[in-house]
Order: sequence, then C-alpha cells, then structure tokens
Amino acid sequence: MTDSYSLEELQRETTFGGAGKDTNDREIRIIDLSNFDHRREAITEQLWLAATEIGFFQLSHHGIPSEEIDAAFIESERFFDLSETIKAQYPRPKGVNAGWESRSQIRPSTGTKDQKESYQITQYHMDNLWPSEEELPSFQANTLHFEKQCWDVGMKVLSCFADKLGFDRDFFSKAHDPKQTDYQSTLRLLHYFPTEGVTEQGNIWRAGAHTDFDCLTLLFQHEGHGGLQVCPGAESDSQRWTNIPPLPNVITCNIGDMLMRWSDDKLISNLHRVRQPRVNEYCGSRHSIAFFCQANKKQIIQGPEKRYQPISAADFLNQRIQANFVDKETGKPST
Repeated sequence: MTDSYSLEELQRETTFGGAGKDTNDREIRIIDLSNFDHRREAITEQLWLAATEIGFFQLSHHGIPSEEIDAAFIESERFFDLSETIKAQYPRPKGVNAGWESRSQIRPSTGTKDQKESYQITQYHMDNLWPSEEELPSFQANTLHFEKQCWDVGMKVLSCFADKLGFDRDFFSKAHDPKQTDYQSTLRLLHYFPTEGVTEQGNIWRAGAHTDFDCLTLLFQHEGHGGLQVCPGAESDSQRWTNIPPLPNVITCNIGDMLMRWSDDKLISNLHRVRQPRVNEYCGSRHSIAFFCQANKKQIIQGPEKRYQPISAADFLNQRIQANFVDKETGKPST
C-alpha cells in the first residue's frame, strides 16, 4: 500500500545500509526561541534556513523547563523497567502507532531489526494500552502532561513555517488539533539496548537509516548518550554522517516526509540513524523521547504549489508505518 512518493523514499533509504564515515563539518544550527513573540521574524528566518539546508536543527530556550524533561525521562525509564511480561500486555496493534514494541522495526536500509524497544502514546488509540495504576501510578497523567508541552513547542515552530509557505499562521495548529478524535500526533518513549561486551556487531544498528514520516519531530536526549547522525540525501554518494550532539535542555528537531510533501519539497526530510556505540564510548542503555507532529487523519495534505496529488494524513502515515515495521507472520517488512 504505497504511492510513488513513498516508493521513492524507500528506494532512497535502501542505499544507506553501510557504515560510512563520521563527520562534524556540517552545521546543526542551535536556534534560540527566547522572546518568541518579539523575535518571531528573525526566528522564522533561522528556522527556514536550517530546514531548507539540512532539515535538522536544535532549539534552546524553548519553554519546557529542564525539570519537566527530567521527569519525562523518569516516566520513560519506569515503563521500560517493567517486566517483559507486563509490557507484553500492551503490544502495538498492527497498523496502529500506539503501544509497546521490541526489536520489531526493520529498516529498508539495513534489513535488520533495530536494537531498541519503544512505547507509543497516540491519545485516541490507547484503549487497553495504558499500564494500570497499580503497575505504574500516575504514568498516564504524567506522560500526557509532557505530550501537551511538546505539542505547544511543535506548533510554535510550525507556525513559522506556515508564515513562510503562505498559509494562515494557525494553519498547522488546526491541522494537528488534539481536541479532534482523529488526532494522531505521537509521543514515543525509546530505550536502546545496552551493548557492553558486544564486539561483533555486523549490520546491526540502534536505528537504521531512515526518514521520519511526520511533519516535525522533537527529540529529547541525555547528555553523553550520542549516536544520532544525519546524511543529507543530496550528498548520499559521500556516505558522510554528521554527528548530532545530545546537548542538555536542547530539543533536536527534524523535518519529516509529511511536511516535505506539504511544502512542495522546500523543507527537507533527510536520512538519519542511531549507530551502535563503539567499545570506547558509553555502551549502556540509551533513552530518548520523541514527539511526532502528525496531522489529524482527515487532514488533506497538499502544498501551495500543488506539486503532489492531495492525500489524507491517515493514508500517508499508514503507508509509511507499514513500510517500517516487520510483519510477524512473514518476518518481512509490512507492505
């Protein structure tokens, strides 16, 4: 279940299975969001430049207090510390971006399972997928509180892109309306498995090369827990991967396929990955938290220049999810 746009993206991913070369000579811009209302024009230009050049940037002074980020990581670790038996009660349903999964994502770029587990929170798909209050007291309330804070930051950034694309300033906020039951933005808690004592890794990745299929991703990382890298598609022949540092109290953002299409390819969704740590690096568990700004299911996606045919956000997202998860019956990526 794909269209030509998705096939093009998948073909692009399959060329990135090799290790390549680490580099730090591409600029990952850090954009200060302080005094946002007074500095909106300057911030908008900085965001646009970063999003059209490399598709990755980092946000400082974004408005989420450090203690709130720390609290969100505590909730994430509480969940992943549960026994496999308990977590297995809340599995990700087929075709739905909610619930728990472990080593189930197979990237077209590698053909191997990502070495991680994750728990997806998509508000209107969580029936029977929340741990009980006995298992994790206040987990649901605390994670939804953090999800709302992420939404606020994401919509602030997207409002700047709306200005540049000629949409109404609140265009993307309406397209990602959490009050509607077809809301599908997702908070994803991630745990990458430790690698102590692992010497032969082969074609194994914490997350193989891929593009995100949302509008905008917000990523929170622990300082010192690196591995995230980006390689712009225009430079794919170089196989040079730029390290993105996990800075404290900074949100790493990237453009996703949905917004690339919505912007008629002006905003760039680029390939990124999380490599396995080397033996001289921190090899313990790596935790991160991602928030995916994904337009409501009924929202029709088409850019101002109408470069692509209109498609609903539900159909677009479903195509990309199925392409990136293994089919449990066949052992192959879903199609």
